[in-house]
Amino acid sequence: MGMKTDLDLKGNNFSNGASAFFIASLVAEVPNTYLLQKVPPAKWLSINVMLWGVAAAAAAGAKNYTTLLVARIFLGIFEAPVAPSLMIISGQYYTKSEQAPRFTFWFLGLGVAQIIGGLISFGFQHVHHAFAGWRIMFLVMGLITVAVGLATLLFLPDTPMQAKWLSDDQKVTLLQHVRVNQTGIRNGKFDPKQLLEAALDPQVWLWALMLALQAVSSGVVVVYSSTLIAGFGFGGPISALLNTPSGIVSIFFTLLVGIGVRKASNRWAWVFICSIPGIIGGGLMSFLPKSNRAGILIGIYLVNSIVAPTPVIYHWIAANCAGYTKRAFTSAVVAGFFCVGNIIGPQTFQARDAPEYRPAKIAVLVTQAVAGILAVVLFGYYVWENKRRDRAQSTQEGQAVVTDEKAWGGLTDKQNKDFRYVY
Repeated sequence: MGMKTDLDLKGNNFSNGASAFFIASLVAEVPNTYLLQKVPPAKWLSINVMLWGVAAAAAAGAKNYTTLLVARIFLGIFEAPVAPSLMIISGQYYTKSEQAPRFTFWFLGLGVAQIIGGLISFGFQHVHHAFAGWRIMFLVMGLITVAVGLATLLFLPDTPMQAKWLSDDQKVTLLQHVRVNQTGIRNGKFDPKQLLEAALDPQVWLWALMLALQAVSSGVVVVYSSTLIAGFGFGGPISALLNTPSGIVSIFFTLLVGIGVRKASNRWAWVFICSIPGIIGGGLMSFLPKSNRAGILIGIYLVNSIVAPTPVIYHWIAANCAGYTKRAFTSAVVAGFFCVGNIIGPQTFQARDAPEYRPAKIAVLVTQAVAGILAVVLFGYYVWENKRRDRAQSTQEGQAVVTDEKAWGGLTDKQNKDFRYVY
């Protein structure tokens, strides 16, 4: 769209700008862990969405690499709370089996954005004005984002008990419905012991590593798919249009996973299954000759299947991580590792590797293979832990009962011996 020329971006400036966004987001996750505990989640989400829109609109005024970098840093800071806040809010309304399709529903925004973004980019590249098309695009999308943030502030409640569209009887019914989760709703008390428990919990780091590996690939395809397509010799507008099928693939696999988990559970299997087209896509991108445009394009599109496991991991956190402080910390850690993956992804695109960028393509192949293996490891851990708890419970008399303390007392999944992990 002319940004590189207008801002005189050279060498790895564009890659560094992409990484700066996620470095800032990673740093912001540290205070976000505490603020998610103290600030009502819907309010915190809406404020950051509005500020994110302001930063996006301000990016339209970038004059050079430095000012673009500053804009990207602020964008990263304000996006940091979005995924953790959505995880906490979404987990309040649904049972564990119901959460997966709901999480995937809001995550469909990524695929929709790829499609709409490609069309918007195509349109604005035909705008010939003193104020460049890419600047107009940033300004318009930033203002729309501010409006979305304002709507979130006005209409999204912090907890089900504050939902104006629910009667008192419906609120009681909802709380009884989600009681079986044994994860509670909200607790404003910060508990350092839960922080330590999360830091020593194997599942937390398996989630984090899986998401980081998937983010390396998503960082490649989301940021650079148009660049890869342009490497075939297509102009900017056509490259933007050819990138829109990536969004369709993302939406298809995200819906498939959401429905599949709801119908057949086996979250680990869906994460593993989605890594397969990602591996195939990475292989096609890496090893097909450049003359095989169709095959490489198919590879680029297939890699977008790897975004589908992300909401499954987010759902795992909501379903398997009990204790408000622990869940807030875990959400921030996993979101932080997502940033790490997205920092690494763009850095695999080095100017010296243009126009084929083979190391970046191989990175997609390898990270997807390892992420699939980790999903199987996590499955094995959950089976082992549940059986261990079953054996311990079988030595006690009576049937386990979901008491008020277990449902609402803020116990962690480790403290509550009747808690069972879903996988």
